[in-house]
Amino acid sequence: MSSSSPSPSPAASRVDLDGNPVAPLTICMIGAGGFIGSHLCEKLMAETSHVVLAVDVYCDKIRHLVDPAPPHLQERISFHRLNIKNDSRLEGLIKMADLTINLAAICTPADYNTRPLDTIYSNFIDALPVVKYCSENNKRLIHFSTCEVYGKTIGSFLPKDHPLRKEPEFYVLKEDDSPCIFGPIVKQRWSYACAKQLIERLIFAEGAENGLEFTIVRPFNWIGPRMDFIPGVDGPSEGVPRVLACFSNNLLRREPLKLVDGGESQRTFVYIKDAIEAVLLMIENPARANGHIFNVGNPNNEVTVRELAQMMTEVYANVSGEPPLDEPMVDVSSNQFYGEGYDDSDKRIPDMTIINRQLGWNPKTPLKDLLETTLTYQHKTYKEAIKRQMSQASASS
Repeated sequence: MSSSSPSPSPAASRVDLDGNPVAPLTICMIGAGGFIGSHLCEKLMAETSHVVLAVDVYCDKIRHLVDPAPPHLQERISFHRLNIKNDSRLEGLIKMADLTINLAAICTPADYNTRPLDTIYSNFIDALPVVKYCSENNKRLIHFSTCEVYGKTIGSFLPKDHPLRKEPEFYVLKEDDSPCIFGPIVKQRWSYACAKQLIERLIFAEGAENGLEFTIVRPFNWIGPRMDFIPGVDGPSEGVPRVLACFSNNLLRREPLKLVDGGESQRTFVYIKDAIEAVLLMIENPARANGHIFNVGNPNNEVTVRELAQMMTEVYANVSGEPPLDEPMVDVSSNQFYGEGYDDSDKRIPDMTIINRQLGWNPKTPLKDLLETTLTYQHKTYKEAIKRQMSQASASS
């Protein structure tokens, strides 16, 4: 009787897009404890043999992976609690790794007006050592930027009824062609986009002058479980998260969803698990990804913010079994919601040509499906905690 050997695991037999074996990497992931980092850590642990040095100030979203690490992962993921602003251990961790992924950022619109200095320092000044250490030590860098670097579309400067506003060349955002158009300096909302653009230019210059191997990622509204926070539950009571978490918070508390300036801005949304597939392709295909900037979004999931609010209200009613409010939405001005100095872009629609050509990636998940998955998670995770919080508040009033 012949004995059969066990079949190799998917991690042991990974190949890149050109059919070459993928060697296990050591990855220094800065910001590993956040929304994107937690999903990327899970993906790497589940499907690859790569080792992760998880760097962050908090580990709540990856606690199931690192505190303590499950026995089968103890050699593959370790948590390093440090703030990259002023910690001498950072360079040592980058030197230990083959690849550094920098996810660290302040990326909440409410902070751009109220904390512009922190926003600029976090997204530019604090990122400088990461770029420097990667360049000096010949380490590859995948840096997470933002779709906000595009600023306003060319079409937004045309009259509202101008026919050219509907032409793709006036609003579709292309990595290597579209200009980056920001508002005036007094509009501090652009502090984030400007800092992100400047660090992109620095990385690009390091590549051109010093041979830094880099990839820049421009996320277009990645959505899914563990995104942002719910104020007063796992974030500050006065905090204002990004739009999906903001609307989730309203739905969980049975409050009207607040539409800033009528909710007319148009956005696209992509499911976090689709987006993480794109990042894994970048990690494992350096020959195809190095030197490129990649839009990662889903142009098929385009809605106005008002339409998003309507969809979320309907989906949450199905998820929770609670009927929507009689008046589920309320209009507020951007000055009321964000304070003085707020400005916005009209549309953010990514061109997908480069990522499709280089990595063969396309998003899969329709908007309604990703909203069902996300709101089911939000309801299951937060509803009871919010009920307790609200009952305590009414008892003490």
